[in-house]
Amino acid sequence: MNESAKTDRIRLSAEDWEDAALGLIAEQGVGALAVEALARQLGVTKGSFYWHFRTREALLQAALERWEQYGEREVIDQIKAIADPRERLPELFRRVAHERDPHRVYAALLKALDHPLVVPVMARVSQRRIEFLTEVYREAGMAAKPALNQARLTYAAYVGFLQLNFTLGLPRLSHDEFDEYVAHMLSTLTPQS
Repeated sequence: MNESAKTDRIRLSAEDWEDAALGLIAEQGVGALAVEALARQLGVTKGSFYWHFRTREALLQAALERWEQYGEREVIDQIKAIADPRERLPELFRRVAHERDPHRVYAALLKALDHPLVVPVMARVSQRRIEFLTEVYREAGMAAKPALNQARLTYAAYVGFLQLNFTLGLPRLSHDEFDEYVAHMLSTLTPQS
């Protein structure tokens, strides 16, 4: 089948390209993001790409924004909807602990902090997450300064674990060991009544 016939059969949206870009970033890093490789992976011509994006950087920007919005919409907004403030943090830990793909993207982006499109996104995401954690701790009864410090500690533990796990391949935890680690994190970082 020739390339134009293949493109006629498959109509990809910008979101399809963004999802594929995030998958490639998670697997191989920001530097591996290439239009031709993605087109080959998706089984379309590069023309499909240019229908939605002018440049590789435009795709990267859109993919980063999609990843950022996922964190807001699918995690933070849903946790905020939990009525009992003391239940928010445990639910956040449980949810985040079992979402591998967003963590892999985050870990890959940590390795690309020298990229001008990555830095502002990571700064916004980190700031927003620390603010959210601070709010959760405040609503659970902590004073402002301790809540901020606890939020920073919690976020640093998250980022550190991602670095150890995805960058260094440590620690290699079984499913049970990982669940024990999450339980320990919950008991350590959740304010006591």
